[in-house]
Amino acid sequence: MAEPTKLPVNIEKAAPTSGAQGWRPFESLRRDIDRVFEDFNSGLWRTPSLFEAIPALARARSFAVAPAVDVAEHENAYDIVAELPGLDEKNVEVKVANGVLAIKGEKQEEKEEKQKDYYLRERSFGSFERSFQIPDGVDTDKITAVFKQGVLTVTMPKKPEVKQAAKKIDVTAA
Repeated sequence: MAEPTKLPVNIEKAAPTSGAQGWRPFESLRRDIDRVFEDFNSGLWRTPSLFEAIPALARARSFAVAPAVDVAEHENAYDIVAELPGLDEKNVEVKVANGVLAIKGEKQEEKEEKQKDYYLRERSFGSFERSFQIPDGVDTDKITAVFKQGVLTVTMPKKPEVKQAAKKIDVTAA
């Protein structure tokens, strides 16, 4: 079994932006809906041309859409798990700036076959970028990224004061 590879997480210190920082679930939903309409307007949903109907040529669009990502909150941390098949850790970048975690990747593939009666040469290129608002209470200096067998796991540990268990308050009759 392959040993996991740790990726560096670039942390950029910048001046705080105006407005309240925090978890905004509807902001993420709005960006996702905007992305669907942008894809629709750019022709991603149109009928494929003759060249796109050929599977070898259609593979060049392999990263036209961002990869699948799972986000989970645990008691001590938040985890972001991205499926990046066919990529190496050297083609993946994780960056933190202004309360946003960005994951970028690029795939370049080249295939060449020489047979007696044909010659085939294919090249495909694609890139993606996903961004996530970092929730309040995350220790950005301790964010880690591990890449293993095509799966990137980014762990964002919570600060100690956030991890404390909820205090139960007794309710008394007046």
